[in-house]
Amino acid sequence: MERKKIMVSAYACEPGYGTEIGVGWHWTLEMSKYFEIWVLTRESNRENIEEWISKNNKGNDIHFVYYDLPKKLRFWKKGLRGVRTYYCLWQRLTNKIIKMTMEENDIHIYHLLTYGNSLWPASRYGMKQTFIWGPTGGVDTIPKEYSKRYPAKARFVEFARRTIVRLLKINFGFKKRCKNADLILCKSYGMLNNVPKKYKDKAKLFTDVAVEMKNVTGTPDNKYTKYLAVGRLDAWRGFDVLIEAFAKAVKTNEDIRLDIVGDGKDRKRLEELIDENGMEGHIRMCGELPMKEYEEKVARSDVIVNPSLKEGAVTVAFDSLAMDKPLICIDTGGYTRYFDEDRARVIKLARKNTTVNRLSEAILELTDKSLRDEMINKIKEDKVKYTWDKKGLEIRDVINECLEEK
Repeated sequence: MERKKIMVSAYACEPGYGTEIGVGWHWTLEMSKYFEIWVLTRESNRENIEEWISKNNKGNDIHFVYYDLPKKLRFWKKGLRGVRTYYCLWQRLTNKIIKMTMEENDIHIYHLLTYGNSLWPASRYGMKQTFIWGPTGGVDTIPKEYSKRYPAKARFVEFARRTIVRLLKINFGFKKRCKNADLILCKSYGMLNNVPKKYKDKAKLFTDVAVEMKNVTGTPDNKYTKYLAVGRLDAWRGFDVLIEAFAKAVKTNEDIRLDIVGDGKDRKRLEELIDENGMEGHIRMCGELPMKEYEEKVARSDVIVNPSLKEGAVTVAFDSLAMDKPLICIDTGGYTRYFDEDRARVIKLARKNTTVNRLSEAILELTDKSLRDEMINKIKEDKVKYTWDKKGLEIRDVINECLEEK
């Protein structure tokens, strides 16, 4: 049977990474099992992609198309600085490439995969074809109570985001993408609820991450119960809430330790908060780590904590399943639906003091090794249900269902 052809826009797509970059890569591999795909991604990703393909003898049947902006249009971009502006330019300047590739190869299905932000643009030509959008999000907000103590810039960002979300009903670009999409894959209930009512029948809740089975071993320190939180140090990721909760838990049990892995603009404030709470001996800021060191740190931890106040740090949450670690997280209305009481403690977002107290209680509860062992046994039994192989079948089915309805 001839496989359907799909043009995939995957700005972020590279092997050996987590977060959005890993999403683009894993989805590409899974989709290639069931569809013939052409993947448009950045030229800067080429070397790693081609090296991985040659070493693993996989992915040879994926048609990669590479493009980066000319140097004169990207000299100012460094890392994540300016990524939104760069991405928007990239989308507009690759429209001709998408059109040419689709016409030359008789492709009529366009999938905007990454970045998964519904406020950012898509190919004008691609949206006129059968258009699969997502998993996408970017419209979740956090309560003002949480952001009022952020630095000025972070407070403004959260204020702006709340304003943008309130104005989605008159956001022409967002409405156009919802109208043109034949399938809208939503990362969270926040995104699902913001799809206009007349397009709701095209929208499905669909998490973008799955479990990547890892052969990494490590022995936790028996002297302390070790907790690990990972993510870019942005204010909305809730590390400040975690630090306050951990400081509260230490008053009851001093034999606990927390490592925070990641870097970002909020680092200085978090370090000051650790100081204020006298937590220097209990909480350590580890900075950004290479993938191998990160995985080893997960393996040596007892519990993984994801304090993100909206959809974020999902990769580490699924890595907790991959490496048999209980998870504590805040319910963001998306990926958290995969975690029940047998494997995790999912904290409902409430008033800040209440959330801090509940988080602290969960930290103390999981100092009980016998409870952790029970949860680990359940994780080992169930994690095979959430692997990338299983996610690939879900991706295949949801796309085929959409195409059959056309």
